[in-house]
Amino acid sequence: MTLLVEMGWGGLIQLPNTITWTDITQRVDQVRGVNISRGAADELSETQPGTATLTLDNQDGALTPGNAASPYYPFVRRNAPIRISQAIIPTLSGSAPYPLAMLGDDFDDNQVNTRWSGNFGTVSEVGGRARISAIAGITSGFLTARQWRLQGSSTTVRLATVPSGGTNPRTGFMVNSVTAGSRIGFQYSAPGFLACRSDTGFSDGAAVTLSYSPIDHLWLRIREASGTVYWETSPDGYTWTVRRSLATPAWVGTDQVTLQMDAGRDAGTTDFAEYDLVGATIKPRYYGMVNEFPVDWEGLLSTVTISCTDLFKRLNRLPNLRSMAAEEILESGPAAYYPLTEPSDSVSVGDLSGSAAPSLTIQQAGVGGTLTLAATPGPNATEEQLPTFTPTSATVGMWLAANLGTGVQNILTTQWPVYEAWFQTATGGRAILGLASPDQQYVHVISLTAGGVLQIEWTTSGAAALTATTIPAATGLTDGKWHHLVWDQYTNFVWVDGVQVAAGLAVAVGFDQCVLSIGGYRSTRLWSGAIGHVALYGTLGAVGATIALHYQAGVSGYAGEDADVRIQRLARYADVPTVTIAGTTHDPIASQGPGGSGVVARMRDVESTESGKLFAARDSFGLAYQSRDVRYNPTSAGEAFTIDYADLEPGTSFADDDQKMVNSVEASRPGGATQRVTAPSSVAAFGPYPQTLDILKTSDNSVLDAAYWLVSRYANPGPELREAAIEAYTMASFLAVLDADISSYFTIFNLPAQAPASSLRVTVEGYTETIKEKSHVIQFHTSATVTDSVWVLDDTTYSVLDSTTRLAY
Repeated sequence: MTLLVEMGWGGLIQLPNTITWTDITQRVDQVRGVNISRGAADELSETQPGTATLTLDNQDGALTPGNAASPYYPFVRRNAPIRISQAIIPTLSGSAPYPLAMLGDDFDDNQVNTRWSGNFGTVSEVGGRARISAIAGITSGFLTARQWRLQGSSTTVRLATVPSGGTNPRTGFMVNSVTAGSRIGFQYSAPGFLACRSDTGFSDGAAVTLSYSPIDHLWLRIREASGTVYWETSPDGYTWTVRRSLATPAWVGTDQVTLQMDAGRDAGTTDFAEYDLVGATIKPRYYGMVNEFPVDWEGLLSTVTISCTDLFKRLNRLPNLRSMAAEEILESGPAAYYPLTEPSDSVSVGDLSGSAAPSLTIQQAGVGGTLTLAATPGPNATEEQLPTFTPTSATVGMWLAANLGTGVQNILTTQWPVYEAWFQTATGGRAILGLASPDQQYVHVISLTAGGVLQIEWTTSGAAALTATTIPAATGLTDGKWHHLVWDQYTNFVWVDGVQVAAGLAVAVGFDQCVLSIGGYRSTRLWSGAIGHVALYGTLGAVGATIALHYQAGVSGYAGEDADVRIQRLARYADVPTVTIAGTTHDPIASQGPGGSGVVARMRDVESTESGKLFAARDSFGLAYQSRDVRYNPTSAGEAFTIDYADLEPGTSFADDDQKMVNSVEASRPGGATQRVTAPSSVAAFGPYPQTLDILKTSDNSVLDAAYWLVSRYANPGPELREAAIEAYTMASFLAVLDADISSYFTIFNLPAQAPASSLRVTVEGYTETIKEKSHVIQFHTSATVTDSVWVLDDTTYSVLDSTTRLAY
């Protein structure tokens, strides 16, 4: 195994697809080792932010923050992205011809070895890489002996450096047949093309040429399987994308092949191409960000011992969420957004879109009327206070207005405007909002008729009298209730309370519009009631139907949506691009509509409600969420690995205590009953071990099920193994050991006679690992897998009375 540590200098962890990774493995002190911690101590604890610590060589000062001479300047700074992997280099066994997948080299000894017996031109190993000079008029390369086969096999490589400058710098990674010029592989050529080639006579008229990306094409793989050759690329050596496939050429099934890495150029100054980790299988161990770069000295030896934290570092420092109504609008990317939730002593209301639109100020028409902020309860699920407009008449009172500036003006002119707002009134004939160009030539007003019917008014000629189009399906809007409005000018569709009420309205488009009025228009038709969450969007496509879904955010806080959907929704609020969902049991979740708590706290509420597991991915910027049924009734076929007790590191012990005991649960939900479940026999034997649950269920029966699930598992927990340490480096099954993650399970067999059983299956709750030179010790934190087993009628394993007859929840 070869350690691989990469830094994303200048990249942002929240923008993973833009990170260019730099290999700094040569700087890592592998005597001290890399220490990684992940997951939870046990199944009843929350998973913790993943951490990593490692010591780096800083003799050249390259890792000293602020050092302008550093090749990484000015990006040696806190929150720099980091990823840590193990690269497993294959070993050769058997006799030639060998599968090409057995060819491996990490180039770490800086000496060209016997694997590359046919090298030509100027090649070397430098800094743990294969370096190939790109010299004018000369092709140089690494070349193996002819003793490999591609059929049913594959080869991979990390393309670390491409040649540049001069005329036609190029480098190739090729599998060669016996016939000169018949070959399969990748060829890079300036000014930035990567060709997937299947050559005959050194030519391929059907080659697939990609625009080369040092991020997306960092890793290359050639693979043959079942009569098809695949050209694949990867940003991490772990997740692969097929770039080309082709029926396998005949020579692949007959010829012993060579592998060649070459470089050259037609003219210009010599530089080089670099390759690394030929044949490596990558096992991600950590993905996160560096907390600090503290420079230390031992005498004159300078080192930097860095500590790192995963995605949860960023999530935990995010501000508290606003209401779901507000978060949905912000997540949709408005050009201007005025929630109107300012406190009562404010004299203006601000834009939260991030586009720096100015605040709206209170305008006065005539003498009299009031506009009171934070005076009316907003839509039910928001628990917000919104402004109350109380005019003396339709022409005497107050409203809000401002010129939003050229930024918003340009967006709404070059793109199609979309309007969104919440409103409440018992008075018809008034204007909700208006948008106009500064010269008043282009005007659009959204208002109610005297009878409470929605209408849209406009002019494109500056006329004082506006043309009006009423929407008969949107009637009864003066009922004093909150209503949600969306008008998409791209389609001229209108939605009220999540229902489409108009399609293809004949309303003319406007230009240069940026003067926004809320609660009236030009001193007339002043609103009597409340308005909130006014947003303006610019779009190049139909988005109104999506924006209309925001109605449920305000009216119900998405109560009743399944847990996996809720987790993904909350992740979007935090700009987390991916959530990997595992399992199929996802119950409905109650409203989380009001603001005031952080995104992690809300996700944890869902996790605890569902007895699920939430944690950061170890291979990318993303989250993983597992439903409770991921752990139901594990089978031998699904085991990560099995291990002999003799192969465990010292320190194995069984626990039989009351640490996890729960025999009385009092549970409740928002707006529901408080209920209690007990295990009388456990209470009689051990005394009460109570616990309370306040969970986001949508029915009392679900609350009761959750309480029973907890008591049935922990009223009398059996002896269990809570720690298992393994030296993975020495294990024949080390690849499987490295694959084990949270909720994986494995079996330990040949336990001593004094153990509760001769074999034991345990579930991984978390782990700590230490990676050193020729050592990789993983200390798994485990729980008894049987704890999560559920009843299967007439099953010999899962229908054992008082043992595995627990009803599924």
